[in-house]
Amino acid sequence: MRSTRVAARLLAERRDPVTSDYVRVTGLADLFGKARELSVQTMIFDVEPLVAPWNSSQEALDQGIARILSDARTVPSVRAVVFSTNSARRPSALPACDGVRVSYLASAGKPLRTAPYHGLPRPGAVAGDQLPTDGILAHRLRFTFLHYTPELSGVPLGPGLMHHWGELVRPLLFRRPETKR
Repeated sequence: MRSTRVAARLLAERRDPVTSDYVRVTGLADLFGKARELSVQTMIFDVEPLVAPWNSSQEALDQGIARILSDARTVPSVRAVVFSTNSARRPSALPACDGVRVSYLASAGKPLRTAPYHGLPRPGAVAGDQLPTDGILAHRLRFTFLHYTPELSGVPLGPGLMHHWGELVRPLLFRRPETKR
């Protein structure tokens, strides 16, 4: 009986190796290391604060996008990179990345709107700092949530409160044990 359950679990994991897992990462090196380990084909990045700090300049956003794309190239399996923010800010231009489809969603409506993410290659991961937006989006897409939790200063009140609320809902969304990197 036990071997039947193990076989069923392995078969399910082989069909969809990344299914709403939760991984806490404290830096970009950890994040991209886990993406390589998972062989993700799609990476969705929350913009603030992972790509650029809250209330930062246009130049900071443009440089952050270029930095993330450069790091994404270190994940050989990646075929699509999406930058997604609920704010209205947009980059000056979206850099090209050979062999990788790059897109940017402003006013994305995370986690309610999922249509813009349909058709992205699987498996995938959502990298962000907020469980109530990024984590729920990952759960709805059946992607791994790479919870970006570095030591941050200058966190606005809203995101700070949302972070604390998110810790309360994490066990409801991600029942598998937390993986730390």
